Amino acid sequence: MARFIDETKVYVRAGKGGDGAIAFLREKYRPFGGPAGGDGGRGGDVILEVDEGLLTLLDFKYKPRLIAGNGEPGRGKHQYGSAGRDLVVRVPPGTLAFDEETGQLLADLVMPGSRAVIARGGAGGRGNMHFASPTRRAPRIATPGTAGEQRTVRLELRLVADVGLVGLPNAGKSTLLAALTAAHPKIAPYPFTTLTPNIGRVMTASGESFTIADIPGLIEGAHLGHGLGIRFLRHLSRTSILVYVLDASGDAGKDFAIVRDEIGAFDAALLERPALIALNKLDLVTPQAANRLAIRIAKRAGLRVFPISAMKRRGLAELAAELERMLGIGAEAVECRS
Repeated sequence: MARFIDETKVYVRAGKGGDGAIAFLREKYRPFGGPAGGDGGRGGDVILEVDEGLLTLLDFKYKPRLIAGNGEPGRGKHQYGSAGRDLVVRVPPGTLAFDEETGQLLADLVMPGSRAVIARGGAGGRGNMHFASPTRRAPRIATPGTAGEQRTVRLELRLVADVGLVGLPNAGKSTLLAALTAAHPKIAPYPFTTLTPNIGRVMTASGESFTIADIPGLIEGAHLGHGLGIRFLRHLSRTSILVYVLDASGDAGKDFAIVRDEIGAFDAALLERPALIALNKLDLVTPQAANRLAIRIAKRAGLRVFPISAMKRRGLAELAAELERMLGIGAEAVECRS
């Protein structure tokens, strides 16, 4: 599995424009051919293009310099130089590009095939054929090509997923992701098993699908940089629905309050997203205790609560069907992978 990298910096330089040419047409039977220097070609652009087959910015760790081709200089006989070759670089969906010096957002790329120019090539210089006049019939003037744009660009990946799973470490988010999709996240009985976001696709009976992202566990103080969660909270910005995964065998009410507080401290707008609660690990409590807890949390949170056991695959069909309904995909039930 490719190493997950969601932020990196690259140096980008567009191509320099070719210089204009100084040349004169000297051909038999054309004694007054005059100036014939052509223009230089424009420099190539540096372009980002979305490739839906990519999930990480890992490639840029090994290729931190992106340089487009220079334009060719002009030639005699009114010939223009060729344009420099554009450099088209593939990036995963959800990539943002920022100018490192100014902080300006250069591109926000989501849809497959979308493109954005992050450094424009320089203009080609003008040849001496442009400077002829009745009083200057043999100009020895040409302009150089201009330099292409160059900058340090910070690339930031925000996963594009329909649903985001959030919760404290060991709440069972990775187990839930594995139960609903074909993803194979690392699962173990200790905190912070998941060190990077994972994403999977839920297939519906109607042939439709939606994606779920498992965001590494938050802890209290995550918005201040504690634990791992703050680094990955930005991946929630593109999700349509939040699923709070709570451990029914612990203090689920307190856990919900901690997660909500941390998300709100990071970005209060995320608290307005449609959401529901997956009350997980029902296999560790009695049915009566689970029902009482579900009623209490639903009343306190004002959200629908779905009691589930991701490990035993109980209650998953109802949870997935509700997510499908909220996303407006269709009325058919969702098939949970076994």
